[in-house]
Amino acid sequence: MSIPVFKPVTHVIFDLDGTLIDTERVHRKTFTRIVNDCGKVFPDDLRLQILGKQEMDVANLIINTLQLNLTPEEFLQKARIQEEKSLKNLVLMYGVEDLLEHFHRHNIPMAVTTSSSEESFHMKTDHLKDIFSVFHHVVTGSSDSDVKNGKPAPDIFKICAARFPGNPMNSKFLVFDESPNGVTAALAAGMQVVMIPDPILSIWQNMSTANATYVLNSLEDFRPEMFSLPPYFTGS
Repeated sequence: MSIPVFKPVTHVIFDLDGTLIDTERVHRKTFTRIVNDCGKVFPDDLRLQILGKQEMDVANLIINTLQLNLTPEEFLQKARIQEEKSLKNLVLMYGVEDLLEHFHRHNIPMAVTTSSSEESFHMKTDHLKDIFSVFHHVVTGSSDSDVKNGKPAPDIFKICAARFPGNPMNSKFLVFDESPNGVTAALAAGMQVVMIPDPILSIWQNMSTANATYVLNSLEDFRPEMFSLPPYFTGS
């Protein structure tokens, strides 16, 4: 079977949650527990809506949709308390380590964007410092004053691109993201985007993945040469 070919890229941006590290199951468990404690049910369609959004936007959307008797600050505090231990022991998603090593070996500039705060980012990644040392920079949407609007707005990807040296064009970036909000944001920033959908999206598969440049089940399946990046095997 032939491998599809897309526009060449020179730089790569990775989303964090659900793309690099396995956080979504932790968040789902936490949000379900908080919502259940308030006598409500956390539905799958709401979980789909919050994927990729900034922390305060997530809290507001859940509270307003389900009419919870909590402030956003109270909701997020409950979540932090429940998740503190779990987030310090997160594992990488399938295929991540090999792909990062490959890009790093070939000097492909890489960065991370996350809708989390800087505090949350460090909680999730400090035990993986060696692996995350390959990134040029990280943009934390919930605490970076330059990120005025969260996904699906393109702000976080545009800002991330602008922080690379040499002023590379947005069209030269490839984004990896797991959420429909992330796909929309990356495309609005003028970038191509590979989507690795959260398993929940299987319920809305066609609707949720239709706009992505390319869709994969896992980063293990990614072939860099599709975007004119160095292939895994050169035959040498």
